[in-house]
Amino acid sequence: MAVLGCGAIGSLYAAHLSRADGVEVWAVDPWPEHMAAIRAGGLRVTGLADFVAPVDAITDAADLPRCDLGIVATKALHTSAAVAAAAHALKDAGVVSVQNGVGNEEIVAEHVPRVMRGTIVTAGAVPAPGVVRYDAPGDSWIGPFEPSPARSDEIELLARLLNEGGLTTHAVADARGPQWTKVVFNAATSPLSALTGLTVGQVCTDPGLRTEVGRLIDEALAVCARAGITLTRDPRDSVEEAIREAYSHKPSMLQDVLVRRPTEIGVLNGGIAAEGRRVGVPTPAHDTMVALVNGLQRSWPTQV
Repeated sequence: MAVLGCGAIGSLYAAHLSRADGVEVWAVDPWPEHMAAIRAGGLRVTGLADFVAPVDAITDAADLPRCDLGIVATKALHTSAAVAAAAHALKDAGVVSVQNGVGNEEIVAEHVPRVMRGTIVTAGAVPAPGVVRYDAPGDSWIGPFEPSPARSDEIELLARLLNEGGLTTHAVADARGPQWTKVVFNAATSPLSALTGLTVGQVCTDPGLRTEVGRLIDEALAVCARAGITLTRDPRDSVEEAIREAYSHKPSMLQDVLVRRPTEIGVLNGGIAAEGRRVGVPTPAHDTMVALVNGLQRSWPTQV
């Protein structure tokens, strides 16, 4: 089993998969201190769980052995390079993207033949090399990527292993609904947070910004309706839940902006806008978010 990208999500997946019977997990990430710490003492999980996982941690995908399954957990910006570097080990594997946004599967499919859609709501952080903090539980959904689908037995096997490892996972025939449910909420709140510096709760309770949240949701729902995508939840319910349960949360896009790191605006609002163009639905509000966040990034004197 290969895990490409060993940040918070990749680390949580790698650690939990190592608990499934008979699974050998290889994690690939360019962060040398994190990989070295895992090699030296295992991958420690804290927070909602407390265990140390045996994980083979490497910085160079050239050292990756042949794998039966792969998980892509990098930032969207690094998808192509990460999968291309590991393609020799994944040429006969079912590979799932658990990344933010839409459009990652298309990039994965350029390098490997059998791909799964995946979406997650689990949350965590890497507070120190070799340690991942498990902050919030949440289900995962995986299903075939329609143009280049993984086999049903691969999808079911990965779901079973994740469940055995302690991460609740559903194998589904159409993973677009769960994926877009997350994307619509994130795209309606994250760019506004990134542009204003406000938390999710502050964005969603500011009258003017809440109007923009609603506008972004309405556009995305129109795209989903035309594309035949049925969401698993009303995004407005997710907004109300975020106000109650995650008021002070800083989404990853805001975290990226605070350290002047390239954001994933292209696969969030940009992904919705691209699908809108494909199905013939205008998305001026999402186009505006893409332009504003990209403009903000271009204003930085240097980028990480």
